[in-house]
Amino acid sequence: MIEAFAQLSPEVITILMFGTLFIGVLTGFPLAIPIGGVGVITGYLLFGPNSFDLIYSRVYAIVTNYGLMAVPLFVFMGNMLEKSGIAEKMYKALYLWFGGFRGGLAIVSILIGTIMAAAVGIIAASITMLTLVALPAMIDRKYDKGLATGAICAGGSLGILIPPSIMLIVYGPVARISVGKLFMAAFVPGLTLSFLYMVYISIRCFIQPHLAPPIPEEDRHESFSRKTLLVLQTVAPTAILILSVLGAIYFGIAAPTEAAAVGAVVATLLTMAYRRLTWKVFKDVALSTIKLTGMVLLIASCSTTFVSVFMSAGGGNVVEGFILGFPGGRWVVFAMIMVVCFVLGAFIDWIGIIFVIVPILAPIIPKLGFDPLWFAMMVIVNLQMSFLTPPFAYAMFFLKGAAAPELGISTSDIIRGMIPYVFIVMIVLGLMIAFPEVVLWLPNTM
Repeated sequence: MIEAFAQLSPEVITILMFGTLFIGVLTGFPLAIPIGGVGVITGYLLFGPNSFDLIYSRVYAIVTNYGLMAVPLFVFMGNMLEKSGIAEKMYKALYLWFGGFRGGLAIVSILIGTIMAAAVGIIAASITMLTLVALPAMIDRKYDKGLATGAICAGGSLGILIPPSIMLIVYGPVARISVGKLFMAAFVPGLTLSFLYMVYISIRCFIQPHLAPPIPEEDRHESFSRKTLLVLQTVAPTAILILSVLGAIYFGIAAPTEAAAVGAVVATLLTMAYRRLTWKVFKDVALSTIKLTGMVLLIASCSTTFVSVFMSAGGGNVVEGFILGFPGGRWVVFAMIMVVCFVLGAFIDWIGIIFVIVPILAPIIPKLGFDPLWFAMMVIVNLQMSFLTPPFAYAMFFLKGAAAPELGISTSDIIRGMIPYVFIVMIVLGLMIAFPEVVLWLPNTM
């Protein structure tokens, strides 16, 4: 059987590997199992016991990659900051400023999501915090459930794009692109998304004022100086954390890994300053860090197994020949890749998509005439939609799991609220195509 399998053409092997992987994903097993299983079995059938040497060397190289050391450090930083309670304090402060506007609380949710994205970078933490803090306030003030849940899902999901993002840290070593440049490239698209989210809420609430009534003056009465002081007290510490991390990377003072270590220390000090650091908090943060880092490295190892065997079997040449020979030119190919990423994002974890698809596409992109950094951001912004697109839709499950039952939030409410933001992400993708400087300007100033 091994001899017969080894005689198969690279084209047939490509179809078999991806076809089997697709069936494995549909079985509902955790993503790492079908990816790793297909890689190991195919490798043995093709190369015999020698395949294990190939797999071991490639997996060892990826899990010991210095850049990936930033993953546990940034995860620790985000989890520690979430325990500090800073998000609740910021929400209360911004509530006083924006509560008087139609849709003000939904706009505050986007603002808090943006700030926490630049400080936490973990969407599970951001969406959970916003669900616990912002959702009850909006529902109590008669906000439309779709508008309220959509703002929380969209704002919380910005953590996967705005640096320091775990997705950017993972993408860099896989595509052999500087993580620091990815951080800077993601900054403007991320803030643009945040701005357009708030514009959408403002326009919709202006047209349909019943969806988000303003908060009465008596419920938010504070002096101007008091409101300003509250904002400074809550935003300033987070700004210090963000600047200590991103500033060190931008000015070349530290690499992302070292900057992540600085961020972890600053987040711990902030939690101490807010008197939230206890042994239980530290233990919970450490365990959460280990679990998420372990998941990332497990999927990385299994995906590397799959890709190593696939490329060694000539699958990379098959994909390259297909893409470069596809009729219609490079923009048709680019559109096809974007559609594939969008569809995969609705069904597969983003970590698996990056570890499987990116190593195959990375060598081909320069041959198509695209800037690798620009293309990386197109893929990453595209995958932003995966958190808002059913049936996978991470954001939907995080919100549904954290929302109190008495709020009466249904899955249809969440889906109805998320869909407009998917179209906004598509608009930003169009802006990035029309104006590549949106992505490339800031990294080129480093």
